[in-house]
Amino acid sequence: MAGPMPAQVQELPENKVKLTVDVTAHDLHHAVEHAANDLAATVRIPGFRRGKVPMPLLLQRIGKERLYAEAVESHIGGWFWNAATVARVNPVAQPEYEYDLPSETSDWRFSATVQVQPKPEPADWTTLEVPKHEAEVPEEAVRGELEMVQRIAAALVPVEGRPAQDGDTAVIDLVPEDGSAQRDYIVELGSDRLVEEIETGIRGLSVGESREIAYELATGARRTATVTLKELKEPVLPPLDDDLAKAGTEFDTLAELRADIEGRLRAQIDDELEGLFRAAAIDELVRATNFQAAGPLVEARTRELLNGLGRTLEARGVDAASYLQLTGQTPEVLQERLRAEASMSVSRELVLEAVADKLGIEVDDDEIREELRAAGESDEDIEEFVAQGGADRVRDDIRLKKALDRIAAEVKPIAPDLHEARESIWTPEKDQADEAPKLWTPGRKE
Repeated sequence: MAGPMPAQVQELPENKVKLTVDVTAHDLHHAVEHAANDLAATVRIPGFRRGKVPMPLLLQRIGKERLYAEAVESHIGGWFWNAATVARVNPVAQPEYEYDLPSETSDWRFSATVQVQPKPEPADWTTLEVPKHEAEVPEEAVRGELEMVQRIAAALVPVEGRPAQDGDTAVIDLVPEDGSAQRDYIVELGSDRLVEEIETGIRGLSVGESREIAYELATGARRTATVTLKELKEPVLPPLDDDLAKAGTEFDTLAELRADIEGRLRAQIDDELEGLFRAAAIDELVRATNFQAAGPLVEARTRELLNGLGRTLEARGVDAASYLQLTGQTPEVLQERLRAEASMSVSRELVLEAVADKLGIEVDDDEIREELRAAGESDEDIEEFVAQGGADRVRDDIRLKKALDRIAAEVKPIAPDLHEARESIWTPEKDQADEAPKLWTPGRKE
């Protein structure tokens, strides 16, 4: 089912907002069908079983107005909360709806007035000190890249005087008990290309030796086969020198090859460190703003995290009870941990929204095109995306990204050890920061 279009948001006094939500004809039609099925299951009409009443007869019995009222009342809450999430509105109470009942399944609009958590007033981020690591390229990473070049250029020579081991290239015959056979099959031991039991059975064999191996098929059935090692070779790595660089790469010298590897690794590390720095910058600003999101939006995000964890565990074949036992958590502790993550996630978004408002950041379609072009999208795909209304789906995300760009550019980067030392020094403000932040609750006037 398609979701509602993004809502128009009007700010009202006393921490209230008015959302005007457009519901597509497709969504309204789905709601009417759903309501008709529910009502058909409760209406008694002679000659028809419950739930089997034809739509024209159902309308004649209950009336079109009741059908549409049921459709709206059973779906308006979902439409509202979806729209509130898209608009990053954080309600703390149930909304009051205003609408005229639709008379047909065409595009329809309703409005909702709701109390929201007050917007945070961002702290002055230009005064914040944020730890930032300098990129250091580990020598072992460079050696690993150089060794890969060596392996690609390596010569394979027959193994003498020892059995098969990881890294060897083996030529085998594999003959299952049913008589079918794979002959002269080439495999690099340790590459995980074969079933684990077969690879384990090849290790330790010398050329000419055979071994019977039992292994499991993808269907779960067991099979027995005889594996015979016919040839065994090992790679002999060429020396690391200019000749290798010239023969195996686009560079003429080993120094040029090493410099290219270090540059590529440094760029990757820089990207990772920049991402960590940006995350640390917004987290520092949330803490300095002394803001903590709460309410239904946080609860919805918590459910998303729980559902995502459940899908991940299911994909890995791990049940929830085993996961809790392995991690030493109770269901309550897990839920509280995910709720804290959800609260911080929503807090980041709301603080970034407040920064974007404060800076007057707006994003037009041309800026969205530039962002997509920088991400490698073709002009044709970009225009199709914009024509289908995609720009409105990403506009807010790009707006928040621009707000974070500004924060990251204006905070003060400092060395991580200096930041840690300063954090360990007690100040009176530390005790105040440890207090629970004051949250708005219904009925509270301050």
